[in-house]
Amino acid sequence: MKKLTKYQLILLLLPLLAVLFVLSVSLGSVVIPFGEIIDILIGNGLKDSANYHIINSYRLPKALTSMFAGAALGFAGLQMQTLFRNPLAGPFVLGISSGASLGVALLVLLGVGVNGALAYWGMAIASIMGSSAVLLLVVLTSVRLKDSMSLLLVGLMFGAFTSAIVSIMQYFSTAEDIQNFLFWTFGATGNLSWEELQIFIPVILIGILLGYWQAKPLNALLMGENYAQSMGLRIQYVRLFLVISTSILAGVVTAFCGPIAFLGLAVPHISRILFKTSNHFILVPATLLLGACLLLICDLIAQLPGIDLILPINAVTSLFGAPVVIWLILRRKNISKHFG
Repeated sequence: MKKLTKYQLILLLLPLLAVLFVLSVSLGSVVIPFGEIIDILIGNGLKDSANYHIINSYRLPKALTSMFAGAALGFAGLQMQTLFRNPLAGPFVLGISSGASLGVALLVLLGVGVNGALAYWGMAIASIMGSSAVLLLVVLTSVRLKDSMSLLLVGLMFGAFTSAIVSIMQYFSTAEDIQNFLFWTFGATGNLSWEELQIFIPVILIGILLGYWQAKPLNALLMGENYAQSMGLRIQYVRLFLVISTSILAGVVTAFCGPIAFLGLAVPHISRILFKTSNHFILVPATLLLGACLLLICDLIAQLPGIDLILPINAVTSLFGAPVVIWLILRRKNISKHFG
């Protein structure tokens, strides 16, 4: 039997993604006949029925959110691991998640509230503002720094600083406000409407295009920044684009879905193991598809089909990601070969 090429393996992920997407739309606390689901998806369903409302207003947006959020976090993690040549880097090493948490904390814990006009967009806007503030600081810092490791340390310090502010605010907040903030930190993919998806999906596509444009420079960075510069690569220019792309992807996912842990760390390594390559022209599409598939799987586990209970998506991804992180630490020497 002829061995499949890496590009053929990538193509095999497409039907897997399609199956998982259909399963995500099909399974839930309410049992809906599969034939009726297909009719609704192709536009032949009764638009006044309860099942149509469940599929069109909840399950379909949730499946699309999971697919694009998983792809975004996986790709963001790949960019950060290559930029810092660190197998334990993830999409939130630059403090983006902490900045988003600070924005939401300022809204919720200070008693501003998210009622009325703020109920629809309040947390998302606050999260975007928080992550954008950290992004601005990181971008300004990246222009002044000469090496990526210094930028990594600065990003971690930004994250620690904002997390400390959030902790102080929690200490002085009421139990109700802390509970509202805690629910946001659990993460969720089922809260987006079609109106929000019209912003969510295009912004993610912009972030992916910015990153994919740097696929060739990413390959050069694996050999080290000195080698990349000797090949004529403008390091600060490439670093800036990678930081902006990662910040857009991680920031928008955190804004609309809350913090989703470990996926951005685990997916790039799974891609390298499955495809046995460090070529980003292969890794980028592989990571996008695997990220989408894995978050759809986590979402299927979280919603517990047939039961009126939904687990926090952040908890499910952490249960999946934590063993991967432990495995990476135990076998770090084996993983490091993919980083030059």
